[in-house]
Amino acid sequence: MRIAYFDCFSGASGDMILGALIDAGLKPRLLREELEKLQIPTVHLRVKKVLKRGITATQVMVEGKREEKPHRNLKEMLAILDRSRVEHDIKEKSREIFRRIASVEAEIHQKAMEEIHFHELGGLDSIVDIVGSVWGFQQMGFDRVYVSRMNVGSGFVRCEHGVLPVPAPATLALVKGKPIYSFGAERELLTPTGAAILTTLGSEFGRMPMMVTEKIGYGAGRDELSHPNVLRLMIGTPGTTAGDEKVVVIETNIDDMNPQLYDYVMEKLLSMGVLDVFLTPVLMKKNRPATLFTVIAPSDRLPAVTELLLKETTTLGLRWHEEERTRADR
Repeated sequence: MRIAYFDCFSGASGDMILGALIDAGLKPRLLREELEKLQIPTVHLRVKKVLKRGITATQVMVEGKREEKPHRNLKEMLAILDRSRVEHDIKEKSREIFRRIASVEAEIHQKAMEEIHFHELGGLDSIVDIVGSVWGFQQMGFDRVYVSRMNVGSGFVRCEHGVLPVPAPATLALVKGKPIYSFGAERELLTPTGAAILTTLGSEFGRMPMMVTEKIGYGAGRDELSHPNVLRLMIGTPGTTAGDEKVVVIETNIDDMNPQLYDYVMEKLLSMGVLDVFLTPVLMKKNRPATLFTVIAPSDRLPAVTELLLKETTTLGLRWHEEERTRADR
């Protein structure tokens, strides 16, 4: 199994993703050949090595003739895809990314998707970034893609709609439900294009997986910052055995519930597929006796377990965290 981990400590953009892929082994010649299938003769790819605060990285820039109409709507962008000779699977995934961006922009500005003129995505460089990234992920043979917490930057960004807070509303909508944070430079670090690509193609978000690293790539951002403005990509294999897996541990302290009800709650939890339930006597503040109620469950059962515990016990809140466990072969 081949896995990839994108370390977004300086955010991400479409060209940074392409740069990281090339730096990790994607052949620029093959990428250019694929992008020629878009049949956009005025656009070409420039790839070069640069130094970002002591780290050698690959910078990708989409260059070409200055456009008279740099901003296009969704229909025009999809028409370019439809006319292209790009493989069907690549087209479909690229369409999905464009539609996601159009959908959040339409919701933010209270317009129909067809009326949206992308404030960042109207230029042909955007379609190159998106199609190139989708094709690159496929070429690299990723079975699973992990994405770190994403640094969105801070401050304000100037665009077609005026001055907007960072992260831009479109970016924030695209990363909804994914872990983000703000640190360092007062500028936009995570662009809508980068957010859309990673949240569409990514499988899991947050902590770095246990892995055996085989290749490392750095994709350079355009700005010079006080830290290395790069997107780091690690490629390798899972660093776990067949008996290893992730679980979620849910806990709560209870001191005001009839102990006879514990059996009932435990039976309901076990019937819904949790892995284990156990009770531990504890002393809380002021030496008040209580019971630590602990549930170990598959990660996808967290919402159901949370709902049941809040409904069937007297607790006012829960704690939960992810853990890794190793099972013996039996």
